[in-house]
Amino acid sequence: MRITLRYFAGVREALGRSEDSREVAPGATVGALLADLAEARPALAAARRSLMVMVNQEYARDDRVLNDGDEVALIPPVSGGSGSPEEAAGGPYRVQAAPLDPREVETAVAADAAGAIVTFTGTVRGEARGREVVALEYEAYPAAAERMLRQIGGEIAERWGIERIAIVHRTGRLEVGEASVVIAVAAAHRGEAFAACQYALDRLKEIVPVWKKEHYRDGTAWIGSEAEYRRQRRAEGATVVR
Repeated sequence: MRITLRYFAGVREALGRSEDSREVAPGATVGALLADLAEARPALAAARRSLMVMVNQEYARDDRVLNDGDEVALIPPVSGGSGSPEEAAGGPYRVQAAPLDPREVETAVAADAAGAIVTFTGTVRGEARGREVVALEYEAYPAAAERMLRQIGGEIAERWGIERIAIVHRTGRLEVGEASVVIAVAAAHRGEAFAACQYALDRLKEIVPVWKKEHYRDGTAWIGSEAEYRRQRRAEGATVVR
């Protein structure tokens, strides 16, 4: 049976391609596929432990059995996470190359019943990890990313009963000061709106397949999640400011 392989971010650059097709034996699992790929492609062997996998836009474990026609995506670290996406009310939930308008996203969730609207706008800062940043480049697995954004909306609806949520993430090259993500939450009370907005941001960093490449004055680097970076720095004994 034949499957399609999708590669992103650092994996795509290491392999020099964004997509492959491959014959696999009936009953093959995700774990067996990864082992075969690591053996055939040394560039993947070193990254094997940190890779996650999506099958048909859902996170999959090593014991997931593959079927003919499956789309298998190798996902560089976005922190981790799993679970079946739930369709959520609200929206939009999307990734886009066009510049973001926070007021447009905010307007999408506004309602007469809302006593509070909390909007978070993430912007590109000019310094990161002690280096001068001149631009960021965001890459996404669009269909899967939007599915995970809807899952976050579903989680918020289940936890707080809030159904007016919008999350929009930018892709492509962004200059310093440009908006990279906008999250808007409308709720009856401000406490719930603040909590849900913070939750959405944290979960976005955990499960949404969006990656960033930092462009410095003296080079570039693909960056994993901020949570992963903070854990690493704390393990090194450094003080990390959130």
